[in-house]
Amino acid sequence: MDITLTINGRDHAIAVEPRRTLADAIREDCGQTGTHIGCEHGICGACTIIVDGEPIRSCLMFAVQANGKKIRTVEGLANGDKLHPMQQAFMDHHGLQCGFCTPGFLMLAIGVLEREPNISDDGLLDVLSSNLCRCTGYQNIIKAVRAAAKDMRKE
Repeated sequence: MDITLTINGRDHAIAVEPRRTLADAIREDCGQTGTHIGCEHGICGACTIIVDGEPIRSCLMFAVQANGKKIRTVEGLANGDKLHPMQQAFMDHHGLQCGFCTPGFLMLAIGVLEREPNISDDGLLDVLSSNLCRCTGYQNIIKAVRAAAKDMRKE
């Protein structure tokens, strides 16, 4: 099927099999490799992106379902050399180690905070618990997201 994926404001006209996942199409057909593929079953959250304002697991969505929708990936966060407040907070608060899960956490947290900027601490913990990290122990991720939430509210 011929589709157009609009990723970070840029159109990518591609041909895909109907069963091709959005994660695979983004990485292999559109060259946006910041979206990581982990479990391929929607459990780990490494492939989380934002589609039409909602964080989704791109391994659970077919590329054809995203035709004509606005897709945001980790590559679209920074504004030139200026990092997104969430990216800066992850650096400042040591919210990453190996970095494999980081794009998914960034996109999940940004998607939620853009929708609900004043989310409660319990609500934030509930959201973040849906993504998995094998390295950090989560405390610095939580600190980073809380710090970025404050910065994002100021903007």
